[in-house]
Parts: sequence; structure tokens; C-alpha cells
Amino acid sequence: MTPGHFEPPNLQTGGVIIRPAFALVATTAFFALAACGGASEESDEAGAAEPAAAPEPARVPAGRVEDVAARPQGIVYDAQTNLLAVAVRDPDRLLLLDPTTLDVRRTVPLPGKARHLQLSGPGGPVLVPTETANEIIEVSLPNGTTRATKVGRHPHDAAGTIRGDIIVGNEFSGSISVVRDGNVVRTIGDLNQPGSVTTDGARVAVVDVGDYTVSTYDVRAARRIGRVAAGRGPTHGVLAGDGRLAVADTRGDQLALYTLEPLARVDTLDLPGSPYGLAGDPETSTVWVTLTGTNELVGVDTTGASKITDRYPTVRQPNTVAVAPGGRTLWVTGTADGVVQRISR
Repeated sequence: MTPGHFEPPNLQTGGVIIRPAFALVATTAFFALAACGGASEESDEAGAAEPAAAPEPARVPAGRVEDVAARPQGIVYDAQTNLLAVAVRDPDRLLLLDPTTLDVRRTVPLPGKARHLQLSGPGGPVLVPTETANEIIEVSLPNGTTRATKVGRHPHDAAGTIRGDIIVGNEFSGSISVVRDGNVVRTIGDLNQPGSVTTDGARVAVVDVGDYTVSTYDVRAARRIGRVAAGRGPTHGVLAGDGRLAVADTRGDQLALYTLEPLARVDTLDLPGSPYGLAGDPETSTVWVTLTGTNELVGVDTTGASKITDRYPTVRQPNTVAVAPGGRTLWVTGTADGVVQRISR
């Protein structure tokens, strides 16, 4: 898809273009991320990569499978409240599930469709970028109360910072919104098509799905500190532990590992099958990766040279995955059939 046109902002600081939302917040000491239009490894391949259209499963899915609702995509587990959040469609809503039985504990209506979820921190809120409503929804746990903030066009992913700000990647605005207490305090441009947003507290990283790059920004100094090529069609990134970022190169059938300081690729693992959904478990330095072309979930140990340690058959179209801290339990969305899969290890 082609990103929407973005009007250049009117202020430039440290090589990054910014547009303050209010004069009073122009001195805000927080900044964010994004991949600016830069050289990619295969710039002749147009368009953002997408998950493969999964075939019918060839094997029985591991663990337990339960029906939830239409097209689940976006899943995250909160250990503090022991809740599993899943975004579903028809109608658009967020389901808060019992992580063991997968029974619905609470239903939260949403104003548009969501594809990816993160926690702002332990205990929530759940960050729900609603792509068709151009809003970031903060869903409190466990009660499900919400706060909505208008952001840019087609918000695809969002992450919380240790300062309490929320960074939202507006995929079709080519911009990043900085949200504080329900208000956009700053919009950052100079982007192509920001997709995945990840933060370790000190830095923010973004996968630019239009430029096929990864960039990092220094939160406190409000400046970009690195940008590197990220393969043939990167889609998502997660923290892998020890200051490293794992990125799925969905079109290139690889998982790439980067250090964040400095930003540099340090390892690449071939993963045939269109790797797409990611969940990081920093406690064990393991990254869980869904292979949408083969209906599989693999665990990748990133402590040394990246290697596959686990492989499970999944439900059809496993677009997203969640993991409990320590990696003893995993949950996978079966987007094609409206199910969630629970795997105990």
C-alpha cells in the first residue's frame, strides 16, 4: 500500500522534523523514532511486506484451541493482572480473556480495527492503535475503561515509555505521535511508512516497512542515533534481551538481530515460511516467531548465534503471538478461523 501524503512540519531540530502540538510543550524532553527515507537492501521491491496467506494446517495444532471471534489479530499477556488481551472484528472490540481457559472476562468496544497490541507497562494499560479510526485507545486493566486520543492516519503500532508517554507509529501519515495524558504533544515527521514501534526505556526503535530500514532514537536527547538497512521486507521488531532488537524480515524469510547501542546487525537466521508475528521474552533471551506460510511457531535462542530451540504446529494464519514472562506459556491467534491457541511448555 502507498503511504498517505504528509505535509512537512514547520520546525526542525537535530536533523529530525517536528511539529509541536502546543506552544507550551515545545520544550518537552521526550522524542521518538522512525526510519527516514533511506537506502534499502532491495529498494526495487515496492510496498510493505505482508504475512503469507496460510494454507490449511497439515498437522494438528499443539496445545489447546478455543473459538473467540472473527479475525483475531493482536494479542498480549499481562502477568500482573493475569489477563490475555485479543483484538477481534465484526464488531471491532478488545476481548480480555482468562489466559488458561480462554473464556472472555470482559469485552471492550473499539471504534475501529486493530492489528497489533502492546502493554504500556506491567499492569497495563493495553495500547490499541485503531487503524480505521485514527485513534490510540488506552484500555485499563482489569476494568477495561478506555481513553481515546486522535493521532495520525492509520496508527499501526504503539509503545509506552518509562516517562509515561506513548509513541504511536502512524503508518499512512509517515509520522510518529507522542501522546501524553490523552493529548498529542508532538508529531514527528521525516518518515516513510513507520510500522513496528519498540522501546527499551532509553531508546525507541522503529521498523520502516516502506524504506526497509530500522532506526533508533535517543529519548532524552531527542535525536536519531542510528539507521540501518533491514532486509527485503521487514515488518515487526521486539526486544530480545541484553539491549538487542529482533526484526522479522517477512519477505526475506529471515530473523535479524541488532544491537541498539550502537545500532548494528549482529546476526541473521534463515526462517522460511514468511516470519511475521513476534513476541520477545527478555528473561530467557528468546524470541517467538510465527511462520504464516507454514502455520508454525518457532522459538529462537538469541544468547549466542541465533538458533531454533522449539517448533510447534499452529492454527491457520498465525499472525500474532504472546508469551508469558519466562516462556512457559504461549498464545497464538488463528486469524483465519477466529481462534486462539494456548501452548504450555
